[in-house]
Amino acid sequence: MKKTNSIKIILPSLKLTKEKQIAKVFPEFVIDKLPEYEYKLQFDGCSKDNPGIAGAGAVIYKFNEEISSKIKFVGNNSTNNVAEYTGLIIGLKEAITLGIKKLMVEGDSMLVIKQMNGEYKVKSTNLIDLYNQANDLSKQFDKIYFKHIYRENNKRADELSNLAISKDYLDKSMYYDKDDEDEADEYLFKEENH
Repeated sequence: MKKTNSIKIILPSLKLTKEKQIAKVFPEFVIDKLPEYEYKLQFDGCSKDNPGIAGAGAVIYKFNEEISSKIKFVGNNSTNNVAEYTGLIIGLKEAITLGIKKLMVEGDSMLVIKQMNGEYKVKSTNLIDLYNQANDLSKQFDKIYFKHIYRENNKRADELSNLAISKDYLDKSMYYDKDDEDEADEYLFKEENH
């Protein structure tokens, strides 16, 4: 009988699934073994000056063909992390609207991905409500997987988040309200038609 060599892998005792424990030790092995997902969501957020003017974008692919995209102006004084979560939330909402039940979610924010995977705690008071909203939305899927990707692999979502704060988009989406005498003049969003 031929003797074979075997390697015993001792995984750290963490409160993680076996797949996540293996991923920590052998990330290249687990990435290759991820199940194929018909639908993929990529999200991104941007904030100029952080905090500053911020936008969010999300794109949904079916077998790598874009089927939907969404953008949102986040605010004039928002952080990048708030914008990232906003991108995730608008993407999850769109996936639910489309009736998607199994979803691969990819983003270039290590913080958001690790928080959604339960690897990092949410400590920032600015993010707790956004995290809870994203977490609640993620429970509406039969299967959902959150994966970190590098910025160069997230170009379309990045483009969308920057479009949300572009002058052309804001000019089409906002108007300057200066007609009421009792209140200060301000920029307001036009009502969205659904």
